[in-house]
Amino acid sequence: SATEAQASRPAAPASPTGAAMLTAAQAQAALLTETDLGAPWEPTEGAATWRDGVLKGHTDTAGCARLMDSLYADEPLGTPTGTRAVVAYDDADDQAQLRYQVLSLRAADVDRSLSWLRTLPRSCAQFTTETTAAGTQDVQVSELALPEVGDARQGLRVTFTGASDDGDATTLTLDVVAVRVGDDAIVLTDGALGALPPDTTTRAVKLGVQRLTQARQKARAQA
Repeated sequence: SATEAQASRPAAPASPTGAAMLTAAQAQAALLTETDLGAPWEPTEGAATWRDGVLKGHTDTAGCARLMDSLYADEPLGTPTGTRAVVAYDDADDQAQLRYQVLSLRAADVDRSLSWLRTLPRSCAQFTTETTAAGTQDVQVSELALPEVGDARQGLRVTFTGASDDGDATTLTLDVVAVRVGDDAIVLTDGALGALPPDTTTRAVKLGVQRLTQARQKARAQA
């Protein structure tokens, strides 16, 4: 569909905590909507041009290739194994794209991935990547402050700096956030050429955790 909204529920092991896995419909209900984000955000028309242009490439810097692969695949918590719903929105004014996912994963697996993400502002603070369409990019990875929501969380700001064909400096700013809420998680990637729209990431994380918590409470009430 035009919103790229989709939900799936592959077979997965039962949660170790005994909590029922989110259904595809519940995960879909926990997604952010166009109304949540407000103008100028609207349903996406497809992958942002910078996704293939800047995120697709390789680096020889030890440990940072995994980060680049996860950014391009939009899978900072690894390959989804349980219920997954995803939606994407564009902000044409800022050449920005926001992709939002709701996932059912084992809490221990999410926490391991969060621990890895926490190491990146040190281990991959600065490196270079050779992209397929945008030449050499200087990459900086820093900690992204997040509201105290969910059970565990990690945010990164990843900045890519390169040069256009005519020699002008180019910048892509990408916020990457993962939050665990019980045995579920939300993943948000918010990217833009230049600066990101202010407050979008923080607002989306707060509202997303609230929406997922409500979906879980509703599921328990119906059980």
